[in-house]
Amino acid sequence: MTYARNLIGFIVAAALVALYLSYFIVNEKQKALVLRFGDINRVVVDPGLYFKMPFVDTVTYVEDRTMVWEINDRRVVDLDSQVYNVDAITLVKIKDARKFRESLGADIDQARTRIATLLDTALRESYGKRSFDVALSSDRIVIMHEVRDQLRQKTENLGIDIVDVRVRRTDLSDNVLAETYKRMESERNAIATKTRSEGEAMKTQSVAETDRAYAIKIAEARKQAEILRGEGDATRNKVFAEAYQKDPEFFAFYRSMQAYSKGLGADGTTLVLDPKSEFFKYFGSLKPAEPVPAAP
Repeated sequence: MTYARNLIGFIVAAALVALYLSYFIVNEKQKALVLRFGDINRVVVDPGLYFKMPFVDTVTYVEDRTMVWEINDRRVVDLDSQVYNVDAITLVKIKDARKFRESLGADIDQARTRIATLLDTALRESYGKRSFDVALSSDRIVIMHEVRDQLRQKTENLGIDIVDVRVRRTDLSDNVLAETYKRMESERNAIATKTRSEGEAMKTQSVAETDRAYAIKIAEARKQAEILRGEGDATRNKVFAEAYQKDPEFFAFYRSMQAYSKGLGADGTTLVLDPKSEFFKYFGSLKPAEPVPAAP
């Protein structure tokens, strides 16, 4: 009786173990490869509960989500033989689990290494056809598309789909970057020197034009002053002539008074003259000369 009970218990335990080993669950993030003696028996792509042969079949799970792999510090050489570093992001999805198992043994690490090698080759080829400035500006999108298409062609037989490739950073290497900074500094200094020289030339030209305009204005002003002075002297002489014609005696007296004012006006003026000279004809007891008849 005890033997029978033990046998029944063993059978039940074996059945439970067999039942436990005969099912597997696939979630929405995975694909499953059912292997029988190491060969692929079937591929399960839909999530759910599935069964397999216990002790005969094994299950290998494969990632079904889009994976983001960062590949940094890839050294590339451009058309001008300048070396710089590139950081890229690759979006990868396993499209065919069977091919992925047959080519890479369903090993994600091995797949990452293979993709990194292929990406490095594609980056070198694409950047090697362009200069640094072009690679950073207009052809940046074109380069990413070229690299993506090259990877798609080379990974199609691996069961891997390259969703997209993005270049995150492109920097010159340290030594090239230092040389670039020096070249940029030299170029800016040359531009500054040129601008400063052009400014000095403009300043010199402006000063010369200003001096020339000043000289012209002064010359014109002096010319106008001389003309006005000459016209004033002419008018004055005309007035004097008219006054002399109207009353010569008064005009002679007026001119003598002006002479007295200029000759004797300053302090300490000493004159040695004959008292009977013409200069003193309006002084003392000297009588003025007889008036001259006015002109008709």
